[in-house]
Amino acid sequence: MNVAFLGLGGMGSAMAENLSRAGHHLTVYNRTRAAAERLEAAGARVAVTPREAAAAAEVLVTMLADDAAVESLVLGKDGAAVGLPRGAVHASMSTISVALSRRLATEHRARGQGYVAAPVFGRPEAAAAAKLTIVAAGAADAIERCRPLFEAMSQAVEVVGEDAPAANVLKIGGNFLLAAAIEALGEAFALMRKHGIPPARFLEIVNGRLLRSPVYENYGKLIAEARYQPAGFKLRHGLKDTRLALAAGDEVYVPMPIAGLVRDQYLSAMAWGWGDIDWAALARVSAVAAGLEDDGRAPK
Repeated sequence: MNVAFLGLGGMGSAMAENLSRAGHHLTVYNRTRAAAERLEAAGARVAVTPREAAAAAEVLVTMLADDAAVESLVLGKDGAAVGLPRGAVHASMSTISVALSRRLATEHRARGQGYVAAPVFGRPEAAAAAKLTIVAAGAADAIERCRPLFEAMSQAVEVVGEDAPAANVLKIGGNFLLAAAIEALGEAFALMRKHGIPPARFLEIVNGRLLRSPVYENYGKLIAEARYQPAGFKLRHGLKDTRLALAAGDEVYVPMPIAGLVRDQYLSAMAWGWGDIDWAALARVSAVAAGLEDDGRAPK
């Protein structure tokens, strides 16, 4: 299949490489050309603009950081939507707002193009191993056209209906739960440290006997070891996703008091200058508030 792929960060590069290995013909675009050139060495064609990248595509895949990047590269003057042929499908795999997803659906429909919202759950290591979980929504025939691509990048494709923004709501809700779990771990670990209990031992007992959650296990280990670099998912993006959850709640009058608290904790982390380390470092805010050093360990 002829595929245009926009966005070659830590997630996008791994996803595009899996598409290439599966035999799909890639044309790629990235604002930082060096990332695109790594795919070029594997046989991809590098486009100068998003419009050029999409010109011969059957499916356009975007994996971009935020609403502003998607709006610019897809809907801008030289955006991919301008070049994408009628009948082609845009699979938007970024975590974006419900409002932008709704706008993309409208814009593509007006151009005679298909649109599938298909955000993913998983960190870069899962992307590299093709073990992402993809949540897809859109017209059934458009999803089926994208399915060979989704299957090359994931271990599961969960279809949640024909209203594309529903997939974005689900993704935003999932990321809110992850952020809330990280906040809870940070608070609990700070409590343990102040009482002289090693967080790793606390995690072993509580997650082994009570919760049995891979989320608590994986993020708990990162926090217990203060292992926040390299970032699998940057903390600034955690703030962005929490704001998306609050905006989605505002739209339909759903109070989200925990999301508000988590947002404020992310703001504190940003004030400390932690925006580019892993979002698990949200736990450091609780450690600092408890009088612990900012790596979460008790001061000497």
